[in-house]
Amino acid sequence: MSIIIAVDVGGTQIRVASFRRGDTEPISINKIATRGEGEIIDRICTTIQKSWPENETVEKIVIALPGPLNPSQGVIFSAPNIPEWHNYAIGSEIQNRFGTPTLIGNDANLAAMGEWKFGAGQGHQNLLYMTISTGIGGGIISDGQLVVGANGLAGEVGHIIVEQDGPTCSCGGKGHLECFTSGPFIAKYALSELKKGRTSSLQAINDFNAKHISEEALKGDALSLEAISRAGKYLGYAITSFVHLFNPSIIILGGGVSQSGELLFAPIWDALNKQVMNTTYLKDLMITKASLGDNAGLLGALALGLLPDQ
Repeated sequence: MSIIIAVDVGGTQIRVASFRRGDTEPISINKIATRGEGEIIDRICTTIQKSWPENETVEKIVIALPGPLNPSQGVIFSAPNIPEWHNYAIGSEIQNRFGTPTLIGNDANLAAMGEWKFGAGQGHQNLLYMTISTGIGGGIISDGQLVVGANGLAGEVGHIIVEQDGPTCSCGGKGHLECFTSGPFIAKYALSELKKGRTSSLQAINDFNAKHISEEALKGDALSLEAISRAGKYLGYAITSFVHLFNPSIIILGGGVSQSGELLFAPIWDALNKQVMNTTYLKDLMITKASLGDNAGLLGALALGLLPDQ
């Protein structure tokens, strides 16, 4: 039986797993720090080689990558924390080294595919996936197809504008969803309120982050509750637009901020109910947490590799 090798390249860690076709349990998973001795591409190849099963045929290598890319050309345009990757043809580089067909995909897009095929989205053909963490990424499945767009750049759900003159985003734009709902911006909002003289249990935590805010919100801290609720409200505004555009049957939320649970989900639903143009959009709509955790990227890469003609 042939093998698919899945690679998930992060800013701090590279993970490589080998799978037998038809099996979601990896034969092996190997990890290496993204930065270290040698070029990053060499570290990727070394880890792929380590994951290559002896005496078996590797059918495809599929790589989940951070940042904007063109999957049909195998080119990544840029990558957070890897500035040397600028318009880099990583797909052909890997394929030439191993002589094996190589596919690439945006990591959030592939996480959407992983949740669709193997996780919380099984059985749905119209799905929105959002990962809410340091930044906000996502992927859209429409009528059983991953939406990639003309140049492979579709699915950047964190950069929808929810407030025209809002804060400056990490990408340089203003008022993007990421400015209100990502972990660093949730913490930034809470800190700005403390500087205005608000009192909060957060004052006892040095260099607090969104996880601390969620924990304090669960204990009833008013400012923490407000910060999470505010993030959920803006997330609800964005999701309303996505619901109008794509009419999904399920919305899956992953990433650390999603672990706030009902503290985040309740204001999402409140915004949806207030803003949706017709309640039929919400009929049978599910909003749920992602289920694959850290393996979403690897399983998404596997899902891409299993598609026919890929």
